[in-house]
Amino acid sequence: MSIDVDFLVHPRWLIPVEPDRLVLTQHSIAVRDGGIVDILPQADARARYRAATDYELPDHALIPGLVNLHTHAPMSLMRGLADDLPLARWLREVIWPAEARHVSPSFVRDGTLLAAHEMLRGGITTCNDMYFFPGDEAEVLAEAGMRAVIGLIVLDFPSAWANDPDDYLRRGLAVRDKWHGHPRIAFSIAPHAPYSVSDAGLERAAYFAAELDLPLHIHIHETADEIATSLASHGVRPLARLERLGLLGPGLTAVHAVHTSEHDLALLAHHGCSVAHCPGSNMKLASGIAPLPAMLRHGINIGLGTDSAASNNRLDLFQEMRQCALLAKVGSLDATAAPAHTVLRMATLGGARALGLDGAIGSLEIGKRADFCAVAFDSPSASPCFDPISHLIYVCGREQVTHVWVDGEIRVQNGEVLLQTNDNELLALVSLWQTRLV
Repeated sequence: MSIDVDFLVHPRWLIPVEPDRLVLTQHSIAVRDGGIVDILPQADARARYRAATDYELPDHALIPGLVNLHTHAPMSLMRGLADDLPLARWLREVIWPAEARHVSPSFVRDGTLLAAHEMLRGGITTCNDMYFFPGDEAEVLAEAGMRAVIGLIVLDFPSAWANDPDDYLRRGLAVRDKWHGHPRIAFSIAPHAPYSVSDAGLERAAYFAAELDLPLHIHIHETADEIATSLASHGVRPLARLERLGLLGPGLTAVHAVHTSEHDLALLAHHGCSVAHCPGSNMKLASGIAPLPAMLRHGINIGLGTDSAASNNRLDLFQEMRQCALLAKVGSLDATAAPAHTVLRMATLGGARALGLDGAIGSLEIGKRADFCAVAFDSPSASPCFDPISHLIYVCGREQVTHVWVDGEIRVQNGEVLLQTNDNELLALVSLWQTRLV
């Protein structure tokens, strides 16, 4: 007697990520009530299960949904607004003044919608975000069907959202209380950076993260100037300052971590911190090349992030995976640094682990949530394929993503993003903002 399930997916290759390097050929995945109930050979799946829908994907690889471990979704409306500038000038001369003039609930909602469309189209099912008006972000991402950890940003200076660290935390935690218990929307405490938050603000962030068991999300060691400024102002490097203030721990995601010494990496490893590696943004802002091989030697958990579309200028983890692998090789002059399977793990299970979600997502395993995407290998430019994991990193792009599911709900079908706002309506919104920003 057949067992009823919501749907079955029948890809040519199924790449679970855990166990590492495993590729299953001609296997199916069975989903019921948003969760993975079985992974088994296709003939057995067809005999054992009766599905409301069968997805036949004979030339595809099925992989876990990608986890964007660091982004600022609303800033998609600033894509290309300020290019070819170093970080300090990019922030102070263009981005912060533009935000002071334009950031509002409507800006955040429309920019987040644009980002959700781009991320889903590229196989990103989960994002770890940080921006103003987190409640508006939550509404849009929930409606789009994405999974998200939304950072409750903390800054010393005022914005349209809040006035000082206490005000940022008070307002942010009220948003978190409103959304508490949502199946796909969670929150972190997100002090922007050591150079934009005082000791008192950082200590308050650490207190609430510990009290409410929330992760921490912070830019750190992004530029050489940041290190020099910290040494001059505080007498220690930024990571040592965070350790002194009680922020380092398994819940902390250190974003960028480009200028990190062996001692810095030992600190991150000792405290069980994760790193959000953002190779595209690091290159574009000329911040430097993060010491990825050394991080791996220290056993640090690493995920991949795009940063914002204002600094990258794409929310494209396929591009980040390729750049991550190639930069690690050329930076270390070691062709074996960051092999394809390691990079795929960063973009999936590594990001999930940093967010404390690895029990639910990040790999294709029975009992986990049904967050995954299908990548087509059916074009001449993707042929021949000798190793599908290698292909995902060095050959494929986001345009080859055909189907995306989040929590068992299909969000991209045959390359079409299934949002309530259609593409023409979205383009009209973006055009209005472009006019205002110019």
